[in-house]
Amino acid sequence: MEGVVIIEPRLFKDGRGCFFESFNQKEFEEKVCKTTFVQDNESKSSYGVIRGLHFQKPPFDQSKLVRVVKGAVLDVAVDIRKSSPTFGQYVSVELTEDNHRQLFIPRSFAHGFSVLSDEVIFQYKCDNFYAFQYEGGIAWDDPDLGIDWRIPANRVLLSGKDRLHPVLKDVDL
Repeated sequence: MEGVVIIEPRLFKDGRGCFFESFNQKEFEEKVCKTTFVQDNESKSSYGVIRGLHFQKPPFDQSKLVRVVKGAVLDVAVDIRKSSPTFGQYVSVELTEDNHRQLFIPRSFAHGFSVLSDEVIFQYKCDNFYAFQYEGGIAWDDPDLGIDWRIPANRVLLSGKDRLHPVLKDVDL
């Protein structure tokens, strides 16, 4: 999907463990896009938690670079650009502490993840500041999106706010 990039870092392994650059501005700009990240966030969650699908409206829309430090998630980016040929479609990728993958999610995409491991520590960089008055969300279980979060419905844990998001077709974008 245009603008969404899965980043596979180069790992250097030896008997002590491994090393990798989790972010390099020059390399990121050469391979992905020019951007300036202004905020780093971290969350800790347990199995079955679904966070999302979240976005911010202009002028506070955000690009995100996301990764897992501990555990595993299914990470999802939904195209909410009304003029896009891929509007309403999504990309999903498993991010784990072992594969070290990162996902870059451009502005005008909704983002969410489900926790597949007992516990996860999730980090992400944003290129714009959080502004609650510009936040929006889409229902995690929107039937038109048909996302398989890989969590049984009876095990899904949501925030109160995430329980109230409308389906995409009813979202004011």
